[in-house]
Amino acid sequence: MPKFAANLTMLFNEVPFLERFSAARKAGFSGVEYLFPYDFPASELAKRLADDGLTQVLHNLPAGDWASGERGIAILPERKKEFREGVDRAVAYARELGCLQVNCLVGITPKGVDDGLLRDTLVDNLSFAADALEREGIKLLIEPVNTRDIPGFYLNRTEQALGLIADIGSNNVYLQYDIYHMQIMEGDLAKTIDRNLDRIAHVQLADNPGRNEPGTGEINYPFLFDHLDAIGYEGWVGCEYKPKSDTVTGLGWLPKSA
Repeated sequence: MPKFAANLTMLFNEVPFLERFSAARKAGFSGVEYLFPYDFPASELAKRLADDGLTQVLHNLPAGDWASGERGIAILPERKKEFREGVDRAVAYARELGCLQVNCLVGITPKGVDDGLLRDTLVDNLSFAADALEREGIKLLIEPVNTRDIPGFYLNRTEQALGLIADIGSNNVYLQYDIYHMQIMEGDLAKTIDRNLDRIAHVQLADNPGRNEPGTGEINYPFLFDHLDAIGYEGWVGCEYKPKSDTVTGLGWLPKSA
């Protein structure tokens, strides 16, 4: 059975963020992830992880002004300096949290900017991030995201992400495969995971429609969990979904070995 990590941005919203670490441990999780750690001192987050014996599985690079609707800045030519400062900040946090992989949300395609310039900017920024993270033993991940939830998101299909990885030419860039996003954009989940297993460093889940817990929608998660085991996937599966009621009530799908 795969290893499941609680996404503390989405789960256990019944309690304040810093209390979600203990809530995840009590619910049976041994790993956690969340969108961003930057609102809290790294030392405080590290203490919460240590107190509950949790592994920090993943967090994202800084992604611009999230509250105003930005979903990443790696694609924006005029924000290169800010992006690179964000890489340094992410490295500092990941080092203290013992986090061995960091995801980059590349951003929403800006209007009126040449596509070639956008791609060159993205390749340049991701190359910089891959090298900086590799020096610390941290993997850089990139994530295709569906354009229904985030209209205009630049990176939105598996093949597109793999092409970008090839252009970057680094051995330290991997795919974060979110089952929910890719069910919406392309389907064919099991074969896509199987075909690209060597580049997939992290998997995330939610059911569709609704982005709720497994078993509430159309995706056959028992089949996919067995498939991940069968093909030898050794990474974590991040539970990045919106509980339909309270988090603990909705965890009936979670295998006891999580």
